[in-house]
Amino acid sequence: MLRKARIGDVKTIHRMINISAGKGEVLPRALMDIYGSLRDFFVYVDEETVTIAGICAMNIIWENLAEVRSLYVEEGYRNRGIGRNLVEACISEAITLQLYRIFTLTYKKDFFVHLGFKEVERSSLSEKIFSDCFRCSKYPDYCDEVAMVIDL
Repeated sequence: MLRKARIGDVKTIHRMINISAGKGEVLPRALMDIYGSLRDFFVYVDEETVTIAGICAMNIIWENLAEVRSLYVEEGYRNRGIGRNLVEACISEAITLQLYRIFTLTYKKDFFVHLGFKEVERSSLSEKIFSDCFRCSKYPDYCDEVAMVIDL
């Protein structure tokens, strides 16, 4: 079952992001950042076990730009379409808000290509660079994520 995240999900989201960060799949996030951006998150809950199997966030960057970020699906739940469902929920919310340009910075290029994203130069996302990248320890010389965009 796909739903918006709730306050009781924050510590699980934090744990999942940091597990994924430890594997080099996403960048780590502080617990305070997750509390502050909780409304950005969707979670996928396994209805049988009532546990969160996956997470993803849609963050508004600028008047014409949204970001899909913090996508993570637990190992045992991968290749079941959960990641696709989470990203599609983020895209749907962006469209509802009349945001038609959506990007991601990712290590999973092939996954996003299958969803219709195309690789772009990071420099084409200047709003992202000014809002977030300056604070990242990998910026500017060590960023190894692939910038990808879908225009709707």
